[in-house]
Amino acid sequence: VQLQASGGGLVEPGGSLTLSCAASGIVFSRGAVGWYRQAPGKQRDFVARIGSDGSKNYADFVRGRFTISRENDKNMVYLQMNSLSPEDTAVYYCQIESGVTGRTYWGQGTLVTVSS
Repeated sequence: VQLQASGGGLVEPGGSLTLSCAASGIVFSRGAVGWYRQAPGKQRDFVARIGSDGSKNYADFVRGRFTISRENDKNMVYLQMNSLSPEDTAVYYCQIESGVTGRTYWGQGTLVTVSS
């Protein structure tokens, strides 16, 4: 199973960014997919999750700024991030939980830096 996250970069405060994660080697449509982030010197935190049924969960700090979505026919998951602040600076990781085995897999992460 491989997860390839992309779309990170440098963005100014108040800006937007969309992260993508491509999955392979797994029955994607049956898996729950999530995004986590880890800021320098801090633990990895949950950001958002979308189930195989399309149900969505978000961390409180998202406050309507982030939207998670998926395209099962492309084995892709996205994280649309709006109104970014410097506090959102972190490495963002995608994760998938197999709907077949229950195992969890992680991508390599993509760095998001919010700075003027």
